[in-house]
Amino acid sequence: QVQLVESGGGLVQAGGSLRLSCAASGSSSSINAMGWYRQTPGKQRELVAIITIGGTKKYADSVKGRFTISRDNAKNTVYLQMNSLKPDDTAVYFCNAGAYYSGTYVSGSWGQGTQVTVSS
Repeated sequence: QVQLVESGGGLVQAGGSLRLSCAASGSSSSINAMGWYRQTPGKQRELVAIITIGGTKKYADSVKGRFTISRDNAKNTVYLQMNSLKPDDTAVYFCNAGAYYSGTYVSGSWGQGTQVTVSS
């Protein structure tokens, strides 16, 4: 079982930056990737970015060129650096520990979420 704790959300003006952190504890042999999702009221969670154990990174088209996912293995922490933020990026952001196979990410354990609000 993996436990995830997100931090780093907040209020920022459009064009600004935030860095989200996800600290992981525990382990599971089925986990080979970590992901960030986001969700706004009334909508499904959207996969924003993933990073695999091998270092492969994938991004949603809506955040390519603005968001960067990274990890610090020594700290068991995954980061999401968000630049050039837009009001449409406003959402609750969730960290996820899952699996990536043949181009598909399968979600696993979830964090509690952290609110990101971008003002115009």
